[in-house]
Amino acid sequence: MATDTAGSAATRPADVGLKREVGFIGAVWASESSIIGSGWLFAALGATQLAGAAAIYGWLIGGVAILILALVHAELGGMYPVSGGTARFPHYAFGGVAGITFGFFSWLQAVAVAPFECYGVMRYAHYYWTSGYNTNTKLITGWGLLITIVLMAIFTIVNWLGIRLLARVNSAVMWWKLAIPLLAIVVLLFKWHSGNWSAGTPGPIVTGGQHLDGSGGFAPFGAKGVLNAVVTSGIVFSYLGFEQADQLAGEVKNPQKVLPRAIITAMAIGTFVYIMVQVVFISAMDPSQLTHGFPGISNANVLSGPIAGLAGLIGLSWLATILRIDAVISPSGTGLIYLTSTSRVTYGLARNRYIPQAFQWTDKRGVPWFSLLASAIFGVIFLVPNATWQAIVSLITGASVLMYAGAPLSLAVFRNRLPETYRPYRLPAALIIAPAAFVVANLLIYWSGFETIWKLGICCAIGYAAIAIAMIFDAQRPKLGRREWIAASWVPVYLIGMGLISWNGQFAGGATVAPLPTGRIHLWYDIGVVAVFSLVIFFWAYFAALPKDEILSIIGEQVTGDGEAEVAGA
Repeated sequence: MATDTAGSAATRPADVGLKREVGFIGAVWASESSIIGSGWLFAALGATQLAGAAAIYGWLIGGVAILILALVHAELGGMYPVSGGTARFPHYAFGGVAGITFGFFSWLQAVAVAPFECYGVMRYAHYYWTSGYNTNTKLITGWGLLITIVLMAIFTIVNWLGIRLLARVNSAVMWWKLAIPLLAIVVLLFKWHSGNWSAGTPGPIVTGGQHLDGSGGFAPFGAKGVLNAVVTSGIVFSYLGFEQADQLAGEVKNPQKVLPRAIITAMAIGTFVYIMVQVVFISAMDPSQLTHGFPGISNANVLSGPIAGLAGLIGLSWLATILRIDAVISPSGTGLIYLTSTSRVTYGLARNRYIPQAFQWTDKRGVPWFSLLASAIFGVIFLVPNATWQAIVSLITGASVLMYAGAPLSLAVFRNRLPETYRPYRLPAALIIAPAAFVVANLLIYWSGFETIWKLGICCAIGYAAIAIAMIFDAQRPKLGRREWIAASWVPVYLIGMGLISWNGQFAGGATVAPLPTGRIHLWYDIGVVAVFSLVIFFWAYFAALPKDEILSIIGEQVTGDGEAEVAGA
């Protein structure tokens, strides 16, 4: 068993075979490249369709919510800088039973993003090449899937050449990815139409798969439209990715100091860019297109490629061309870094011994090559059952937020059980912010809608089965003791409870046919129900977590290559 050393912090895990070759800028750009992807190209349209001009509130709500979760990850990443950290923090705090749940959701959201960004490329490329995306069904075609496979192969090759080259490529791409949104913001600000902020929306409108009665004006669908837009339009999806620096923590130089600063910096930049993109999208739209308010936009180019379509619509053809070029580069950069993080999450699951040990094999360049290949293959498979952009966004967002929900639980447990562990960044008022962050995560899950939640339930069942089979055939698998089952006693109540609240709530998540939510819990009351339920689960998990000696024992199992555990702060 690992024990504390005199005068030092608690032992901490380390990774085997990886090389620390990523600096501060590389860590910032790893997170930023994931934050600024296809979301900036599409989410502004989806948000205005669901919330009208009040979509700006959705970006503020989503930004604050994700920032709270990012601050939690900043402390955890500095405390335990291991690759695939989001899949491993709950494992340390609660053991294998709970760890499997959050580890699977961490993998699910990561594996889906890289091919999904290729989906965004196909959608924008439709302006020049119509064979990759069907505007009627809103699905990629067989040709689109083939191009996705080619792009995934390119991402794999770049990753295979090592983390140092990957960081350089990503940094070069990131400067472009940041410059183009800023250019678009500055140019479109000169096309301001104040009247767009109160454009009317008369009559009932079906948007995002939901029947809404527009009342016109700034917020045609009221508070429900804004809250619905936070998750289902792509707002939260756009902010996702801040944790990528955590996922690469095993390859970051001086990670305990670099990671917290990198995560906070990336979130600040991303939040500014997204809010300003939404402002200019609303303000620059040609008023003649808004006879039925923002949800009534019918211009085909705007619908298939919102920002570039807008630029073309108002006579900025040169900007539209640049944006369509960016629509290939920006999502591709995000896909590249997400394939990296997926392979590291998979590596982390192998380190936890949830999946076969082949997934932590590394080559001489420090690349977990088996995990990399598997991530690319599973990513392509994910796109085979066709789904719309919005449906995939909701699923990825739901899985991501479930993954994030494990972080505030872990933070509270570590503060209580391991107070002496070295923390280069200490979250202020952590024992207040941690339960608040858990409530926020569950509200985001609830707002994603019942269709998303029941699909996540099916994915979770499949994941449990697959991991159980893998562990059965692992002769050295961890023997789950009685304490680990007790530490995870809240997990089934949590998952089933969120499903029941969603079923009785107000948000369908795009569903137009059964199963639909019953609506028994009315708007605003539902927020209180989710908050109270979340706090019950939070404190249940807090008191049920593993004792200090067992946490240290689990951490001590993940040691450096020479068999000696590292000491935090050494």
